[in-house]
Amino acid sequence: MDCKNTKPLESIDMEAPEFKDFAKSMVDYIANYLENIRDRPVLPSVTPGYLRPLIPENAPDKPENWTDVMADIERVIMPGVTHWHSPRFHAYFPTANSYPAIVADMLSGAIACIGFTWIASPACTELEVVMLDWLGKMIGLPEEFLACSGGKAGGVIQGTASEATLVALLGAKAKTIQRVKAEHPDWDDNTIVSKLIAYSSNQAHSSVERAGLLGGVRMRSLKADENLQLRGETLEEAIKQDLAEGLIPFYAVATLGTTNTCAFDRLDEIGPVGNRYNVWIHVDAAYAGSAFICPEYRPLMKGIETADSFNFNPHKWMLVNFDCSAMWLKDPNWVVNAFNVDPLYLKHDQQGSAPDYRHWQIPLGRRFRALKLWFVLRLYGVENLQAHIRRHIGFAQQFEESCRKDERFEIFSKVQMGLVCFRLKGANEISEALLKRINGRGKIHLVPSKVNDTYFLRMAVCSRFTRPEDMDISWNEVSEAATEVLNEQK
Repeated sequence: MDCKNTKPLESIDMEAPEFKDFAKSMVDYIANYLENIRDRPVLPSVTPGYLRPLIPENAPDKPENWTDVMADIERVIMPGVTHWHSPRFHAYFPTANSYPAIVADMLSGAIACIGFTWIASPACTELEVVMLDWLGKMIGLPEEFLACSGGKAGGVIQGTASEATLVALLGAKAKTIQRVKAEHPDWDDNTIVSKLIAYSSNQAHSSVERAGLLGGVRMRSLKADENLQLRGETLEEAIKQDLAEGLIPFYAVATLGTTNTCAFDRLDEIGPVGNRYNVWIHVDAAYAGSAFICPEYRPLMKGIETADSFNFNPHKWMLVNFDCSAMWLKDPNWVVNAFNVDPLYLKHDQQGSAPDYRHWQIPLGRRFRALKLWFVLRLYGVENLQAHIRRHIGFAQQFEESCRKDERFEIFSKVQMGLVCFRLKGANEISEALLKRINGRGKIHLVPSKVNDTYFLRMAVCSRFTRPEDMDISWNEVSEAATEVLNEQK
């Protein structure tokens, strides 16, 4: 191959002066986008396949100008964006966003380390250890979950709550296999795994069932009570039944703030049952856990001292951009032992002196995510983060009040945190038609759910830009759409 005319890499690479111009332009674009987001339609009107005709069939042979890329954002990307941070977006749960977190992501991208071991980037590991202690103290976790306690406990940033649920399950599985082997030396791993059984509420997130599938164990769904909470007596009855059938109960998930209705399982009952029967208790507080930074909501985590692992997502409600899912383990060794594959090229002289987080998670690689926590916690402070949570909860109460004043509507379940579950009185079909009409109008976005064959709409407060008048606009949209639907019914 003749390389005489090949340009050196430096001549085609973007240099610092051009990068500065590009980055400044992007920062201006991001700030303008977010500050004016309420002016954009919350839902795109495109159809599948809209994007392909807007860009060439093949990548360019020669580099283009960054100004052309910037120009194409509005032409190609924005028409197909659902604006999650619009005050009109009320679907799912929030996904967090803030300027400090965006800037931290920029720095993380620039450092571009892969922090799978301490030596791979000591600051990446050590800041994460300290930030998880900061965060654990903020939400009132018992000391036995924190690295600063001097014991073996500690926290780790996972990608999502789904990962945390699976990681905890695999740790519980490894712990139980070791215990049962000591009791039954003649049993092999396959025999033991075939007998394992885990538990969750029928209100738990679908990722819990998926963790059972990925972990290769049976997952039993238990009926929640009339308040949509899993109770201790229900778990104990199931454990006794399974023990009588020769099965091995080993893992149970308690959800604090379910996706359907933000119901809270009775951890204070579930935890002691799990402790009595050697069942690992994992607490999934993905959305609602952020509210525990406010002391008035900590009674909802009563019984946390009985848990083996705990998880919530700062990237949902605490102004830390995705992905940042905080998980604590009382004894991480069970997870470390389950995941420990230690090739020579990953060994280093300081092993054992600090966590090697590759042993605490499913993937090997990991970004410098602790920077986002550090920036957000420092630049907001606990008091402003508490105010953000309380403000959102107040907006949900404002919407609830409007709903209760309209005799056409009913609240489906107790309003908790920033979620209101409501429906038109009457058959499910009327509320289904209402949701279709609301989303079809395109001014706000809601999603539905169904519990015990009752269909309802979920209104989640999601945007940090939300103001009281935004909630009035959202309610008026719901009310006007209801009038249209009910008139058509007549």
